[in-house]
Parts: sequence; C-alpha cells; structure tokens
Amino acid sequence: MTTVIKALTHKVEQQLTCIYKDIPLTQNLHELANQLIELIRVDPNRSAVQPFDNHWSEKDIIMITYGDSVLKQGERPLVTLQHFMDKHIQSINSVHILPFFPYSSDDGFAVIDYSSVNEALGNWQDISVIGNQKRLMSDLVINHCSSRSLWFENFTKGEGAGHDYFFTADPSDDLTQVVRPRTSPLLRPTATAKGEKHVWCTFSHDQVDFDFRNPNVLIEFVKIIRQYLDAGVNIFRLDAVAFLWKKANSTSINLPETHEVIRLLRTLVEHAQDDAVIITETNIPNTQNLTYFGNANEAHCIYNFSLPPLLINTLITGSCLYLKRWLMSMPPAQNGTTYFNFIASHDGVGLRPAEGLLEDDELITLTETMAKFGGKISCRTNEAGEPKPYEMNIALYDALQGTVDGADEWNLERFICAHAIMLGLEGIPGIYIHSLLGTHNDYDKLKNTHHNRSINRHRWEFDALEAELANEQSSHHQVLTQLTKLIDIRTAQAAFHPNAIQFTLHLGLSLFGFWRQSSDRKQSIFCISNITNEPLELPMNELNLVLTESWKDLISGKQYTNVCESITLSPYQTVWLSNQG
Repeated sequence: MTTVIKALTHKVEQQLTCIYKDIPLTQNLHELANQLIELIRVDPNRSAVQPFDNHWSEKDIIMITYGDSVLKQGERPLVTLQHFMDKHIQSINSVHILPFFPYSSDDGFAVIDYSSVNEALGNWQDISVIGNQKRLMSDLVINHCSSRSLWFENFTKGEGAGHDYFFTADPSDDLTQVVRPRTSPLLRPTATAKGEKHVWCTFSHDQVDFDFRNPNVLIEFVKIIRQYLDAGVNIFRLDAVAFLWKKANSTSINLPETHEVIRLLRTLVEHAQDDAVIITETNIPNTQNLTYFGNANEAHCIYNFSLPPLLINTLITGSCLYLKRWLMSMPPAQNGTTYFNFIASHDGVGLRPAEGLLEDDELITLTETMAKFGGKISCRTNEAGEPKPYEMNIALYDALQGTVDGADEWNLERFICAHAIMLGLEGIPGIYIHSLLGTHNDYDKLKNTHHNRSINRHRWEFDALEAELANEQSSHHQVLTQLTKLIDIRTAQAAFHPNAIQFTLHLGLSLFGFWRQSSDRKQSIFCISNITNEPLELPMNELNLVLTESWKDLISGKQYTNVCESITLSPYQTVWLSNQG
C-alpha cells in the first residue's frame, strides 16, 4: 500500500467515524473505507492532493441548461444541444446539463434510474461527446429519488437493493422543528410487505428521501460518482444536499453529519480525478450557506444564492444599498474554494437567501413588482404556519423589463448591466441558457403544467431559434451578441480569476462598483455600473487611479489618459476600467 493510499484510508476512516458516531453499524469502518476507495478507483501511484489548489481560472464560465432546451425534429435533443453550442456558445467552456436521467416528476429531479440517460434526450455517448468538448457539470440528486424507482419498489417489497435505503419516521415523532421549502405533508404513508411505513419526503411525495444512516446508500452514490467521472463529468452539483441527514426533534437541515458526508465526498472525488469539483446547492440564508466551504475541505464551490434577489432588487429600485452591504460582508474564498455566481436558473429566484439582507418592505416591493411583470410567487409555510414568499418564478429578461415604477424602454440595457456586474464578481459565473437567449416568460408551458417554475423552462424549436438569432433586430440576437462580447472580454482578464482580490467601492447608492486585482498584482479592473435609468457622472478621481498608468474601459474600448476627468455613464452602462488590455 502506497503512502498516499495509507493516508487516504486513514482520513476516510476518520470521516466515516464522524458520520456514523451515533449509529450502531455491523460494518467495520476500516473495511468500509477501503471499499469506498476501491469503488472510486484511486491511482495508487498518484501524488498527494493539494487542498488549496484552484481547479478553475478566469476562462471558466458555465452555461446552465436542460438537455431538451433546444429541440429539432428527428434528432436526439442532446445532439441538438451540442450543435447549438458548437455554433453559438463557443465562448463558454463549460456546461451544466440539468438531470438527464429517467425521471417521474419535477423536470428531472425525481430520478428513477441514476445509471441511465433518459432515452427521450439521448444516450451516454451523447453525454461523453459533450464532456469531451466542454467541461461538464452534472447533478447528483443525493437527497431523494423517485417513488417509481426500482429501489423504492424494493422498499415496498421489503427485499432487494434499495429495500433499506429510505428514511422513515413515526407520525408521533416531534417533527415540528423540521425546516423545508414545501407545504405538503412531510411524511408519506406507504404500504409495504412489513406493514405501513411513513416515508420522509422533503419536497414531494414522489421524491422519497434517502436514509444515509445506512452506509449502503453512501456506497451506491460513490458508485454513481465513479460512473459519471468515466462518462466525462468532472463537476458535481449536490442537489438539495442541506437536507441529507435527518433527525426527529431537530431542524433536519445543515446537520453536522451532512457537512461530514460532503467532506468525505470531496476527499474521494479529489483523489479520483485531479480537476473534479463539488458544488453544493443549498438554497438557504446566506450565513448558513457560507458554512458549506468548511475550511477549504468541504464544497469546492457554493451557489451564491443571495446574488439574484439582491441584484434584481438593485436594478428595479435604482439603489445598491443592500447589494453593497452584502458584498462588503462576503469573505474572500480561500484558495481551493470559490463562489458559483448566477442570477437566473431553472428554479427561479429564491428568497430565503435574502432573509436578513433585505428589509421586509423591500421584499414586499420586490415580489409585487415581479408579479406586475408577469411572474409567479411560490410560498412556503413559516414557523407560525403562515405562507411566506419562498421563490419568484419569472424569466430574468422579463424581471428586468422596468423598475418599481413600471416597465420602461431600458429592458435590454438593464439586463446586460445585470450580467456585466455578475461577470465581474469574485467567483465562477453560471449563465442560464434562457438568459443567453433573452427568453421571455413561457405562459403556455405554465398553463399546461400548472407548476410555477415552468414559466422559465421554455423549450426552443431549433429552426425558430436560428431565425431569431440571425435577425439583427431581434432582442434574442442582441442579447446573445452583447453577452458573448462581455464573456470574451472577461475570459481574457487575469483580474477576473475567480479568486482574484476584490474590494467594494463607495460611490453612493446610484453607482455600484468593486475593484478586482490579479494575483500577481499587475492588472487592476474597476467595475462600475450605473444602476439607474438616468445618466450619471462618475468622477474618476474618486477611484484613486494610478496617475502614471493608462486606463481603458475594456467594454467600450475607450482610453482615459486624464484620470481626473469624469465619465458620463448612460442608464445601466457598465465600465470595466483596466490598466491592461
């Protein structure tokens, strides 16, 4: 046994001890550690993992999409997606394909079979082709699976693989503290060969929760990770992972065992493949979300869930007060970790991450404005048993069609401004395909499914999309063209490395700005946006620019030799003032 494998075995055994310290097991933890290491297939001759290595650079941007967001008659959707990316998304080097497995509900997040590709989308070869061309991110739906899965079928039979994989509770247990984002009953009565069982369902009764107290569940997911690595996946999005470990008489969210499972998975994944990355999807208040970094030993990346509601609030109110306060409070990520920034996704805009950051009246104004712009507001039940806004479901382009005063003529400019801010921030940017395309609310799909999230899950017909993108007058063409330009600029700047230095600027409430500096301190970029619908003056002498250097706005290409002059910023204009480029 090599020194690396010996040290790895010891570490994994320690982590398993922390996870199962309160669980009586028949398995020997040393043997379990060896089994997991064998399953993940660690090269015995590999060198030791460096915990503070960054597996990303300024060139990394991730497009988020469903496998069937673009459809062409007679062609597998994953093939169509590949053709679309080859033609229009060459500037983006990574893609997150949302669950591409057989499923029964929730647009893929009720997985029936983790080992197969949904035949309606394509096959594993299609996935591997995409993974060979772009860095590939996949969901690991780790908290629950479909009630139509073979595992759950075996649970009801009381025999076979899966018969003991699911978490059950007694209705008499104290479950009053449980935190979850749904109003449906937590427990699902289920007839089984061993009598009626009450299965824990954090999200829906079709999404039955796993019981990680059983090490066999952990073993299954390590097998799944290895299969995905072999298929070309190297970024794993741990879906709804905050709910993974459950206990009666507790909140059953963010429990210590959950954090330890993530640390264990990071240990295994890093040793299996040098550039493999774990991202935790934890749609929870900001201070709780930050804990998933651990000490650079847990998630490589965490979703920056507070950014979407705060940035939308900023652009519809014309005040960056709350966004600036939040940015000043965010700790710089240690090397080996970084933020995953996004402002739109398949799930809408979560409001729990804005709790404690936006005042109640601001949240009311925000949700009322989104409703006026055609959005739908989803609610959860709060501690008092009352409905509370949980998520805003709306296409981002429509969310930014105006301000709190109503729609105006600055929709496109406001939308591009939002992305210019996001692309400049510390972290890896993720851009939803429907943001790249400026897709509008899909009311037909909403009407057909009766699910609020469907409003932002449009499916484009390939030829119709091509016609729009070929038409220079089309807003879809304009959005993709302008965002591609920003992406091309961003990926060429060392100061936009996800871990480059960042400081918040103080320019009042109508101008939002921050400063980035490359690790070698050679490049500085001042990112400043007018977040109002009126022209504003930016006095450059307030930025303390180095007088002996020449400054250039990377976006417009304009040079500035007199750093004491003022720049007039049009409504929603962003400048990236750099001493290089």
